[in-house]
Amino acid sequence: MRFVLWGTYCENALEKRTPYRDEHLSGLRRLKEEGMLITLGPTEGSTHVFGIFEADSQEQVEAVLHADVYWRQGIWTALQVYPWIQAL
Repeated sequence: MRFVLWGTYCENALEKRTPYRDEHLSGLRRLKEEGMLITLGPTEGSTHVFGIFEADSQEQVEAVLHADVYWRQGIWTALQVYPWIQAL
C-alpha cells in the first residue's frame, strides 16, 4: 500500500536541524534503498514536509517516522500519515 505524509517543521528548522541532518539523510537513504520511501522533502521555506511511502501498514510508516531524529529532536512538530489511492 502507498501512504502520504504531511507534516510541519519547527520555527528556525534550517538552523535547528544542522546537528541531526547527516543522521536524518542516512536514514532516508536506507529507507529509499529498501523500497519503503518513494520521496520525501520540505516545502519551499521548510514549513511543511511531504512524503510518499510504500508499506504494509500505516502503523509501519508512523513507526519509521517517529524513530527519525527529526521527530525525536522536535524538528518535525506534527506528522499525519494517510492511506493513498494512486489514480494514475
